[in-house]
Amino acid sequence: MPVSNSKREQVKDAAVQGTNDSSVVSKVSSAAQGYFHDDFLKHFVCKVSRRAPLINRGYYVRWKAIDHCVKQFLRVTKSCLRRQILSLGAGFDSLFFRLHAEGALEGVTVYEVDFPEVAQRKAALISSNAYLKDTLLDWETVLTQQTSDVFLKSGHYNLLGVDVRKEQEVEVTLSRVGLQWDAPTLILSEVVLTYMETQWSDAVIGWTAKLLPQSMFVMYEQIQPDDPFGRVMQNHFMKLNSTIHALKQYPDTFAQTQRFIVKGWEKCVCMDMNQFYFELLPDGERQRVERMEPFDEFEEWHEKCSHYFILTASKGSLTSNALLTSPKVSSIPHMTQRAEHPSLVVQPMCGSACVEAVGMASAVLHPGIILLTGGCGRRGRDTAARVLIKEQAAWKCACVEPQGDNVVSLYQSLTSVPGGGAVLFGGRTSPLNPLGSIVRVTFALDDHTSENKVQLSFKNMVCTGSGPKPRWRHTSTLISYREKTFLFVYGGRTEKEPVQGDTHFLSLEDKHWTEVPVDGVAPEARHSHSACPYRGGLVIFGGLGREGRPLGDAFHLRPMLSGFCWERIHLDPPPVPRYSHTAHVIDEKLVVVGGVWHQADGVPGVAVINLNTGGCVEIQLDTSCVPWPLMLHSFCSEVLEGYEMMLMGGGGNCFSFGTHLNVHPVTVSLRPIL
Repeated sequence: MPVSNSKREQVKDAAVQGTNDSSVVSKVSSAAQGYFHDDFLKHFVCKVSRRAPLINRGYYVRWKAIDHCVKQFLRVTKSCLRRQILSLGAGFDSLFFRLHAEGALEGVTVYEVDFPEVAQRKAALISSNAYLKDTLLDWETVLTQQTSDVFLKSGHYNLLGVDVRKEQEVEVTLSRVGLQWDAPTLILSEVVLTYMETQWSDAVIGWTAKLLPQSMFVMYEQIQPDDPFGRVMQNHFMKLNSTIHALKQYPDTFAQTQRFIVKGWEKCVCMDMNQFYFELLPDGERQRVERMEPFDEFEEWHEKCSHYFILTASKGSLTSNALLTSPKVSSIPHMTQRAEHPSLVVQPMCGSACVEAVGMASAVLHPGIILLTGGCGRRGRDTAARVLIKEQAAWKCACVEPQGDNVVSLYQSLTSVPGGGAVLFGGRTSPLNPLGSIVRVTFALDDHTSENKVQLSFKNMVCTGSGPKPRWRHTSTLISYREKTFLFVYGGRTEKEPVQGDTHFLSLEDKHWTEVPVDGVAPEARHSHSACPYRGGLVIFGGLGREGRPLGDAFHLRPMLSGFCWERIHLDPPPVPRYSHTAHVIDEKLVVVGGVWHQADGVPGVAVINLNTGGCVEIQLDTSCVPWPLMLHSFCSEVLEGYEMMLMGGGGNCFSFGTHLNVHPVTVSLRPIL
């Protein structure tokens, strides 16, 4: 197979080799925090650096998926006299050393193949490290020669420096170090083949099927290139000069499965990492991982997991033994968005307003004036509030330093109140520091200044009674009870509790947290849901439940003579479950926008729920007019005149691919569906 040796190709290969270095540092961080046990990885880095919780959890699930498949292979081949593990593009992986320490290498020989430069560096690290070297009882170092690509050789471990795209060289070198082509063999490819041009990666899948008739192939790679997260992911690797190729031709788990069958494998199972995490990991293990560090990056975590997959393929006698087993009934049902209506077109907002932040709260202060508070942008948390002001046909954004008490937090609630202004509640500065203050927001219009037309005042309210615990990702909604206006606080997270299902009523007239009877079957506790005023009560939809699964249910908190009553709204057909969305009640319809779901191909658009009948229609969003990837989570929305909705902020930290924030507000006309 011809491979270009041009300078350009050498630069690309060097960039791909660099991904090994960043990957092993992240794995070491995850292991150091206790996500998994590996005493050997740290010997392949200069120093242990602590990564963000999102990175640690992401590399944990990657490590766990590979480890699961390796252990399953060793289990199903336990009766075989000889077994082999062939790791393609192994980099600085510590698999051999870890299995040796666990006493799991009886009858097993490990072969690692990577670029000669990488293999040479790894051999030098092992040779100079007594802790690693002592693991190889009968090892020998083979100096680099034109006739040898073998860098380390022992009875159970062989380190080879060969470009896996060169089939004949790989075959010759593996034969020379004793690989038996008819022995049960596990082939590992952990984010390796995707960096090759697709014809080369297809060839590798083909020649392994041809040369190893009793084998299993395990692959971990990316999928779903075309949604906003996928576009950010692709751009990241392009900037690193490490383009990911195969996902263009094989964009989802079905295409990857068919790919292996066509290339000669007899059986194939493929699932994304949300499926692996929720369906193959025991509840206790998930709970252990989720308690490991303070964590509040759920959107990015689920997005990351929906854009990576674990695949196993098998041939020969090993096809009867599955390394991955999907449950008969998936806990993550495949949701196909029904194209019953034309897509709604999203337009960048006219004017020069720039609002880049996640976790903000919004409220309409006055026609043509929208207040945005809290959130985190490129410069971190900002003490200034943002005010969007409509001037003729355009919207401008002004940063206003409020007078009075500072409020610097994410995921707070901001609720417009009668008589003007708003009430702000909760939020967090970190997952260890939630806030429980109630802040009264007032404003004044100043027509005599040329820069800021709005003056803001934030003042902490002193309230009596037993109020809610400090929290964030909750909702605060205005409801009426006995001719008084109440702020109804529901759900969210606290420092100790991952989800809340409690209810709290604040009388705005009396500034008193009041006990109000609530009957009926209460909704499942949740956070990152929506709550909208409706018929004197409210309607909640979606959110993230206690088990970390998005919800797709709706409940009406209906006013009664002696309080309120929860009533479930039966939805048919069911909408796409989601959280971190926004919603508004318009003309007896609940309009739900955006959010996060466990499937990348089910990125939520707009769901319109008829609150009288429970009928639901899903409508996709056409974002082709928006010149950046539009991520609709951790954002705000407000309904303007003429059934137009403005979407503001949103985005997030896209795993290790960098932070992406929506640059400007956008609008979408709801008139076609209302």
